[in-house]
Amino acid sequence: MFELANRLNKIPPYLFAELDRLKQEIQNKGVDVIDLGVGDPDMPTPKPIIEIAKEALEKKENHRYPTYKGTLSFRKAVGLWYKKRFNVRLDAETEILTLIGSKEGIAHLPLAFVNDGDVTLVPSPAYPVYAPATYFAGGIPYAMPLLEENDFLPVLDDMPENILKKTKIMFLNYPNNPTSACATKDFYKDVVSLAKTYNFMVASDNAYSELYFDNKKPISFLEIEGAKEIGVEFHSLSKTFNMTGWRIGFVVGNDEVIEGLGKVKTNIDSGVFQAVQEAGEKALNHEEEITPAIRDIYEERRNLVNEYLKKLGFSYKKPEATFYFWIKIDRDSASFAKFLLEKCGVVVTPGVGFGKEGEGYIRLSITQDKERLKEAMKRISNAL
Repeated sequence: MFELANRLNKIPPYLFAELDRLKQEIQNKGVDVIDLGVGDPDMPTPKPIIEIAKEALEKKENHRYPTYKGTLSFRKAVGLWYKKRFNVRLDAETEILTLIGSKEGIAHLPLAFVNDGDVTLVPSPAYPVYAPATYFAGGIPYAMPLLEENDFLPVLDDMPENILKKTKIMFLNYPNNPTSACATKDFYKDVVSLAKTYNFMVASDNAYSELYFDNKKPISFLEIEGAKEIGVEFHSLSKTFNMTGWRIGFVVGNDEVIEGLGKVKTNIDSGVFQAVQEAGEKALNHEEEITPAIRDIYEERRNLVNEYLKKLGFSYKKPEATFYFWIKIDRDSASFAKFLLEKCGVVVTPGVGFGKEGEGYIRLSITQDKERLKEAMKRISNAL
């Protein structure tokens, strides 16, 4: 009776929703399913953050509409953390905007700057938000292949000039989901130069910056000279502090971009619950006391899974960041993922769900405890 808008017909079913459906089918058959598919931390939010939230819930001033930009104290905490972590100075008034999770801000950014027919440069494979956000704004996503032989970085020299002239936004995501690759300063310098030449903005998605291993700290795009003139960076408390359900993040950088995105948000949402912002402020102000313990657990898990995968003979690069393994396989990814789910009750994500260039890979998430990971690896070993 009611037809969907044409823009929705351009978008495939959301990858993780489809995985949930298949997983439920198997569970309904009584199978003990181990989910290594979705990147959702299994550990609880650290207790100090929860305690602050409890206190904040009792404050009657927090029960009213929050400010659209986010509380000044939360934005100042963001600024202090960015200065300490990346040596990037930010004006809390004009260069920081609070988000209902970084995904929300990324999805709304094209609405502020993309007109019908404008192009956005979208990595492939990629977190499945950049392209749909472009379609919703009437734009055209242009895929930038992330290939193993290029260390999963887009080759900027391969971008056609006619595309670059129409480009409004380049989306980047490092540490990368799903490949776990990290970017270099030289790469970011080339990005800044290209963006200035063709007058487009850069949107860096840096949600995994604190999930790194072997003491190899990822960098921020905004560390590069001139980056703030042409870009912004999105960040989230979800992965750094196990706060995925709390829905709080932020975007920082170019003041014009921040203002434009803010205009969209004032017409769509009413901001982040202030009690959650108080909890987020606590998290950022005490990140060095909270996050290392989380990181150590993931590093231990990474090392465990790495040993199993080596014995199984898979081809992959040991991740230096994120909680994902990006594993090459010798068959199509959807059928291999279905095989593992039906054969041994283990969920992995087919690479093709992240874009055409993801075919031939699966993504395996280490968001389960060590015993469950061991069990999953044993099941996969037996199935193969």
